[in-house]
Amino acid sequence: MTPNARNSLLTLLMLTTPLAACAQQADSPAPTVAAAPAVAQSSAPQLVTGLPDFTQLVEQVGPGVVNVEANIGSRRTAQADDEEIPEFFRRMLPPGFQMPGPGQQGPQRRGTSMGSGFVISADGYVLTNHHVIDGADEVKVTLPDRREFTAKVIGSDQQYDVALLKLDAKGLPTVRLGNSSTLKPGQWVVAIGSPLGLDHSVTAGIVSAVGRSASPEQRYVPFIQTDVAINQGNSGGPLLNTRGEVVGINSQIFSVSGGYMGISFAIPIDLAMGAVDQLKSSGKVSRGQLGVQVGALDTQQAKGLNAPDTRGALVNDVVSGSPAQKAGIGPGDIIRSVNGRAINDSSDLPPVIGAMAPGTRVTLGVLRDGRSVDVPVTLSELDEGQGVASTAPVMPDQPAAPTGRNPLGILTQPLNADTRKQLGVDAGAGVLVSSIQSAAAREAGLQPGMVVLQVGRNKVNSPEALDQQLAGVKAGDTVMLLVRHRGVTRFLAVTADKTG
Repeated sequence: MTPNARNSLLTLLMLTTPLAACAQQADSPAPTVAAAPAVAQSSAPQLVTGLPDFTQLVEQVGPGVVNVEANIGSRRTAQADDEEIPEFFRRMLPPGFQMPGPGQQGPQRRGTSMGSGFVISADGYVLTNHHVIDGADEVKVTLPDRREFTAKVIGSDQQYDVALLKLDAKGLPTVRLGNSSTLKPGQWVVAIGSPLGLDHSVTAGIVSAVGRSASPEQRYVPFIQTDVAINQGNSGGPLLNTRGEVVGINSQIFSVSGGYMGISFAIPIDLAMGAVDQLKSSGKVSRGQLGVQVGALDTQQAKGLNAPDTRGALVNDVVSGSPAQKAGIGPGDIIRSVNGRAINDSSDLPPVIGAMAPGTRVTLGVLRDGRSVDVPVTLSELDEGQGVASTAPVMPDQPAAPTGRNPLGILTQPLNADTRKQLGVDAGAGVLVSSIQSAAAREAGLQPGMVVLQVGRNKVNSPEALDQQLAGVKAGDTVMLLVRHRGVTRFLAVTADKTG
């Protein structure tokens, strides 16, 4: 027997000593053990009492929750097996995701989209998701009492993922609408819908977070994140607080398997009802626009911009002729509030601006060169295509010897008019990075082929201008470079090293 085996056996025997053996050992004097001092400790207050019972809530709200069935006309799927991925799940898959299969194009076929909805007025208005009825030739709505109606689509909005239907009926049971702005993480919430065709299923959980940016495609929606079980068929159904008030519309899940994984997202009802008013009046939703491209602010960027912290939305680019440009907003500005409402992250800005009507005059709290300034701006109407740059790589065919010498070790060459047009750079702006001799610049993400547009808030249009702006940089200084690469404009924070 090995020593380890003997030790294990000894331990086992010691833990299973029979009572007789204990009696024999009792004759031996026991070692004296000092008693531990008592610690006076007051009881913590009870923060959660009892278990929630949702039966009354379901009984009252259930009659106003409906099933929505949309008959989709002939459509070409991504692959022959693509319809096996429900629309509800497909929206959360990575861009370009395809089911394994031999073909790249599926046949044209008809399909049915199943979802949920809820009645918001007794005269037949029903709210659901845009993606449930998108492309439908016919929409059927079934009430809990089994009455079935052919619904008219009043309007829908892809960005908010909201659709408004109208039934030819009166005296319908309705839901009560709540206030999503008062939701806090930790609150109980309930979902009612028809997951996988199972009518009026009820699930419950808590609010995990509010104001989430769930997907770039819906950057104007500050989603409610919950751990309520949501599956295919729950789309468009209500998310309820414990008063039975609708606080959200269940819309998305995060999933790598196609099923529920503990993270679901709902559209705030305040946002949805704002869209409803517009859909009733015009059949579409209009959103306000600043005309800026913003990004998150990290510690190095904050240092380079003389900002006290990383709060706010860093302006990387401004659309030509936009309200922001007319108001004097430029790259390097940090937007920290809108009409006094704090903007703590770049994802906070689009929902706030988008929820305002075109023509609204707002005051932006901007941090510029370390100073706070108020900038009045009159919003225009959002044009989804405006300022959207191509992300395809474009490398200039402009052979030239790199020139210049600066503390960051960046060698550059001038841009001609054709290359500027090719790269989407304004006339007379920018300088092309040819090579990098500084480890710090490479670590910051600077690459050959990038175009440097500004040093801080100062524009550069030649290698000489870049070197002049960088001439006073010392080891340890952090410099903000505004660069354009593959259709995207952003700031890079570079801290000069001793070998630059």
